[in-house]
Amino acid sequence: MVQRTVTIYTDDLTGTEGEDIATHTFSLDGVSYEVDLNPDSYQKLLDALGPFVQVGRKAGGNSRRGGGKKTATAPDAVKVREWAQRQGIEVNSRGRVSRDVIEKYEAAH
Repeated sequence: MVQRTVTIYTDDLTGTEGEDIATHTFSLDGVSYEVDLNPDSYQKLLDALGPFVQVGRKAGGNSRRGGGKKTATAPDAVKVREWAQRQGIEVNSRGRVSRDVIEKYEAAH
């Protein structure tokens, strides 16, 4: 027996099917969206966003900047747990160590 899988691409805006449909990504207010659109629907999206793209600034992206501030790394959870137990502080043997316990550990070190 032969089994065949057929993928049907559908335009999210119009509901039409076609081979020329592509996935496009855009973001608004920190939320990324993906839409599958044929060329005509994609052009409508570009036309709608065009005025905003022209006056907007690029943010984020894949560019890397050097010399930025480095964030501090969290202390080793095993060491924090051992310290907390020696101090008589209740701490779970597994899972996340509470922010309160970590702050006490950091203040002591």
